Amino acid sequence: MKTLLPLKSLFAVALLSISALSPSVSYSAEQELDRIAAIVDSGVVLESEVTELIANIKAQAAQKNQALPSDKALRVQVMDKLINESLILQLGERMGVQVSDAQLDETITNLAQSNNMSLAQFRQVIVNDGMSYESYRESVRKELIIGEVRRASVRRRINISAQEVNNLLETMKEQTSQNEEYNIGHILIEFPPEPTQADLNAAKERAEKVIELLNEGSDFGRIAIASSGDSNALDGGSLGWKTINELPTLFAEVIEGNKKGDIFGPIRTGLGFSIVKILDIRGREVVEVEEVRARHILIKPTIILSDAKAEEMLQGFLDQIAAGEADFAELAKEHSEGPTSVRGGDLGWSDPNKYDPAFRDMLASLEIDEYSKPFRSSFGWHITQLTGRRMLDATAQINENKAYQLIYNRKFGMESARWIKETRDQAFIEIFEQDL
Repeated sequence: MKTLLPLKSLFAVALLSISALSPSVSYSAEQELDRIAAIVDSGVVLESEVTELIANIKAQAAQKNQALPSDKALRVQVMDKLINESLILQLGERMGVQVSDAQLDETITNLAQSNNMSLAQFRQVIVNDGMSYESYRESVRKELIIGEVRRASVRRRINISAQEVNNLLETMKEQTSQNEEYNIGHILIEFPPEPTQADLNAAKERAEKVIELLNEGSDFGRIAIASSGDSNALDGGSLGWKTINELPTLFAEVIEGNKKGDIFGPIRTGLGFSIVKILDIRGREVVEVEEVRARHILIKPTIILSDAKAEEMLQGFLDQIAAGEADFAELAKEHSEGPTSVRGGDLGWSDPNKYDPAFRDMLASLEIDEYSKPFRSSFGWHITQLTGRRMLDATAQINENKAYQLIYNRKFGMESARWIKETRDQAFIEIFEQDL
């Protein structure tokens, strides 16, 4: 971490106490509006931000009936989070990362839908929770920017070879427990980057004390918030649902085959001593992929050929086919526009979700060998015939994609931790102690 004492002095004099003077009072009377909790490079963390986040965490904990550590321990974790966010947002500003109002509205609408609410209902819930809707919007914007900067910065640090994917695929085939997913809790007891033996002994002793408390029935989430150095600390240490292959290898080796509630550790990693607990276990979700096969005739309206005329032409083709006077494939070769005309309009087997929504929805309404009525898509006017429907065994491709994503997620977590640590080490950070 850089040390710039002159900068500290300037900020301390100029910003540590922000005052407002009213014309109706003497100039000697000052009213403190806010205080600087930390200087972070060219930005600051305000005491009001710290207070607000602590209040939100306490409110959420009360709703979940979750115990919290002391205010001092909670403040340390909150300060770490806000300092990290400040650094990332400053980096995002230098990178030119922006989130438009349209992107923001779409994200919030999706959040409302995922909670089975209309946007108006979702907005009212936010207001009822004591937050202004505009403040909530800006907090979402900030989270989107932070996520984009983190992904962009960490992604280029990750390299995945074909051999790594193949090795994981082989491991997945051998594991009988690959159907299981684990909800894991994690507590990290950190030691310095180049620890002495005394540092290692002290960290291990703390880790063993944490395990002792957990085995005696202490609340895992509370201890994680108070003691963990991991980025998930404020989430009670939860890593969320993961398969055995998504977990770091050291964790996977001790967790696989064990039962809910089991606690393991201390496990030494490059960052410290880890303690993990199996919070819950569930089975695998089965994914089936449907494909359809269809053929179509496409007529594109022009200045000369109106929509009404295009629809009329296609209805005429249907009448000819029904009367046995014409063949669909021959009509497609002669009249259909687009690359499929040479194949008699045959689209081959495909995932229906890849089609234009109007075309997809029309295929979904048809029985096999049934013809559609003329309909409009973004490409023009169509008639189509559904010629087949099947469930595709896409296991090999799905597993390959899954293996790649698992490796990426595993590396992303580790690289993300290293990236934010390196970013902090290169930054000027000055934290001002506050009376609690």
